[in-house]
Amino acid sequence: MKKIQKNRKGFTLVEMVLVIAIIVILAAVVFFSVANYLNKAKSATKSISEHNKAIEDVTAEINKYAN
Repeated sequence: MKKIQKNRKGFTLVEMVLVIAIIVILAAVVFFSVANYLNKAKSATKSISEHNKAIEDVTAEINKYAN
């Protein structure tokens, strides 16, 4: 019978699976954080657009009566 060498260098399958699982979890956290940030940015853009439209409407009314 051959003896199993204990001086092998490298990673076991379990170690590799654990590393891949950790990377997947971190990627999911980053993905959902970025998605949340993008949704907030879209909401802020919409709010700013509505605000600018209201300012334009008020300015147009003021200019109509000023002339």
